[in-house]
Amino acid sequence: MDDMLKDFVVEAMDLAVNVEEHLLRLERDPDNKETLNAVFRSFHTIKGGAGFMGLPALVAACHLTENLFDALRTGAAPVTPIAIEAALQASGFVADQLTELANGAAPESLPAMPEELEHILTNAIEGKGMDAPAPAAAVAEVAAPVAEVAEVVVAAPTAAVATAGADGLDWEAMYNAVVPEGSRVAAAPVSAAAAPAAVAAAAPAAAAAKPAAKAWDGAERREERPEVRHAAPVKEDSIRVDAVKLDALLEVAGESVQAANQAAVLLERLLQFKFEGQAATLMATLAETLERASRYSTELQRATLATRMQPVGRLFQKFPRLVRELAKDLGKDVELTIEGAETEVDRVVVDSLYDPLVHMLRNSLDHGVESPEARLAAGKPAKSYISLKAWQEANSVMIVLQDDGKGMDPVFLRSKAQQKGLISENAQLSNDECFQLVFLPGFSTKEVASSVSGRGVGMDVVKTAVEKNRGAIHIESSLGKGTKFAIRLPIELSIVPTMLVSTSGAALALPMAVVQRVVELPETFMEVGGAPVLKDQGRPLPVRSLAGSLGYESCSERVGIVVAAPQPYILAVEAVDGTADLVIKPMTAITVEGITGTARSAEGELVLVVGLSFLMDGCRGSVRMAA
Repeated sequence: MDDMLKDFVVEAMDLAVNVEEHLLRLERDPDNKETLNAVFRSFHTIKGGAGFMGLPALVAACHLTENLFDALRTGAAPVTPIAIEAALQASGFVADQLTELANGAAPESLPAMPEELEHILTNAIEGKGMDAPAPAAAVAEVAAPVAEVAEVVVAAPTAAVATAGADGLDWEAMYNAVVPEGSRVAAAPVSAAAAPAAVAAAAPAAAAAKPAAKAWDGAERREERPEVRHAAPVKEDSIRVDAVKLDALLEVAGESVQAANQAAVLLERLLQFKFEGQAATLMATLAETLERASRYSTELQRATLATRMQPVGRLFQKFPRLVRELAKDLGKDVELTIEGAETEVDRVVVDSLYDPLVHMLRNSLDHGVESPEARLAAGKPAKSYISLKAWQEANSVMIVLQDDGKGMDPVFLRSKAQQKGLISENAQLSNDECFQLVFLPGFSTKEVASSVSGRGVGMDVVKTAVEKNRGAIHIESSLGKGTKFAIRLPIELSIVPTMLVSTSGAALALPMAVVQRVVELPETFMEVGGAPVLKDQGRPLPVRSLAGSLGYESCSERVGIVVAAPQPYILAVEAVDGTADLVIKPMTAITVEGITGTARSAEGELVLVVGLSFLMDGCRGSVRMAA
């Protein structure tokens, strides 16, 4: 794909996604002129680029849709469900063509516009509530350029510019829509019968003044007007950079920070020796130079991270149509609300969250929310609501998907898992552990698989994707009230603020996202059910050994870290060695439960990074399948 076509595809795909969002908003608010104009502009822009790139199917689809929205925004046709559906289908066709191009398809290999799409768009355009056909051929022919209508009207402005008459057309609005703002007129009302006659009289003159119109070839042509002043070219304030280059830049920035930190540690050790004369002067200069290098490397790291940050709204805006279509297929009345779309997170996280969120939405629609009849019988409103929220919390991003459906029954979940042989018959699980069963591969509460769910391959994908991004997912549910999925993710992936600890001779790092504070542990503990418990700020919290959780040899652990998990607890370690921003390297060769990656400390020592999900789950792995 050449550079020009690649730039067009990227920009057009952004416009296509925005179009879907605008269309769904228009469905809720049909009188919103600003949204109508935004959709019209988007299709017009895509059409112009597609014509330049030689993409006839895109041009044809965008042109018909542009005609539809020209009629809608001028009032010649009302905003109806048929019009919205036609526009959504056109938007989907445009998105499919752009996706094929993005995947490397040659422009000449793209399929033509389907006849069904052309038919529904034509029907939507012609569905203007007219009992009789339009009197002028330039208006009746929906595929004719709007410029022809303008020429007919300009030929007799006094007679043609009138209010809507028996033919259902608002001639004044149509005239004002196609001429420059300074040329618009407000003519005196003319009888409804006079408008068609005036247009018919003006048509021969217009036809004689210009040659016969040719079939439209997709290119926009407008006559130069001497009075139009050409504005200076707009200065571009952004450029497109290959994501691979950004990743390489971020890795170099991270390594430079690590190198600066190691140099600072070495300098600190050198300064313990006594230097005199010129050596003392050189050491002072070296210290100043290293301090400046460390400051600049930190700024480079921060600036590089900012280039990779993207708002989650880029991801969220794809879901309203998905929910609309799936709810329609399932016969449910569902409204999706989105909050916090401006929250920024690492680009890699945004890209990898699409599939997990799709699985969660599909499960919420199929399993969570009830049918309108069932909701009314349960004393609920017929319409159900699903909310998708995002916000920043310390060094993490929280993404919460919540519905007001029937909730999950932990007893039923445990029984299903036992029936499928996923857990042992005598397994004793808490409610939270029962909710975690939905993440087991092969688990499903449906007896028969459908096109939406039931094969047990969805929610395990969710947990795997979240943990791959060093995140954690937690479920809260209440019977009859609904279910909430809370995902916690690091704001950025490669450089993570951590607390350095040691236990059983191992150097470990804990993500600061879950660290609340450090407390001193006593020699002996109170016990509840045989497990050690310590009161922290008036609340009893269980105490868990990090060495024991990771399978290390036992040691004297007299320092506690209060972990901010869904069920808070105190993590016992041997010592706390400070904090550091570490460049995390994922572990690919081996898999160790509880460890998500490795890093180098400022002293150059190897540090194992404890997984966020492992800590959020209470320093224990997920519910294990039966052997």
